[in-house]
Amino acid sequence: MSSAPNANDFIERQLDRCIREIERVLDADALSFSGPLVFGVDDVFRAAVEEKRGESSGRNKLAVILTTGGGFIEVVQRIVDTLRRHYSVVDFVVPNYAYSAGTVLVMSGDAIRMDYYSRLGPIDPQVQSQTGRTTVPALGYLERYRDLIDKAAAGKITTAEMQVLMGFDQGELYQYEQARELSIALLKEWLVKYKFKNWKITRTRKKKVTKQMKTARAAMIARNLNNTKKWHVHGYGISKDVLERDLNLQIDDFGQNADLSKCVRQYHDLLSDYMSKLRQSGVVHFADHYRPFMTD
Repeated sequence: MSSAPNANDFIERQLDRCIREIERVLDADALSFSGPLVFGVDDVFRAAVEEKRGESSGRNKLAVILTTGGGFIEVVQRIVDTLRRHYSVVDFVVPNYAYSAGTVLVMSGDAIRMDYYSRLGPIDPQVQSQTGRTTVPALGYLERYRDLIDKAAAGKITTAEMQVLMGFDQGELYQYEQARELSIALLKEWLVKYKFKNWKITRTRKKKVTKQMKTARAAMIARNLNNTKKWHVHGYGISKDVLERDLNLQIDDFGQNADLSKCVRQYHDLLSDYMSKLRQSGVVHFADHYRPFMTD
């Protein structure tokens, strides 16, 4: 942060004030991340968390304020390993959206905090093409391949579609399948280990919750989030109400806490406007440390 007084300094001080208020309300350290979960971002997280932890707040709880369109599942795995090395409790606050691999990241939280406007998304991690020049949503690619295979088996494929089918690279398909399986495995592991750790009694029947019940619930959630035909598109936004109703996933509604809702919304709106003004597409921020890592 520059020492010269200017408008940017003022805005960053306001962001600091907002994130400290979030820390106060949640009684947790707070770290904000906005941007894609691409390779190298795991290093950004590590540096930020280690520096935040080095400030010795004494808290063992971290609130991650997350906005992301998704990215690579391998990056998410390293981020979670980093967060859990330094904090025993990690909550995620989603003021707007956390799609795809971002949804998998959110599922590693002890608590997921959303309001009626927040959205998660289907699990469709991004993978690099063999050329390395582009990324593609893994599940969409696999679904297209299966559709063409089914049409070919039924004798209904067109010549143009056959050309498309022949262009699929088997090595890439295997890579996409592995990304899908990894995302499902991690989601199931993290839900059972963190989100469900205090789930002892069922809400309606008051039955004792077993490890098998937790695993079955996590598998059901993973299957549903992995079902591209259910959600139709990669960027489909899944609301808090749908997550609770269709996936039976408990979400903490930060909109019900007036103080938290006010500071989260103020923070998110100010950060979004500031990033847009400076043409920043990736930022990590905690009190007194505003660090863009990607610009448009």
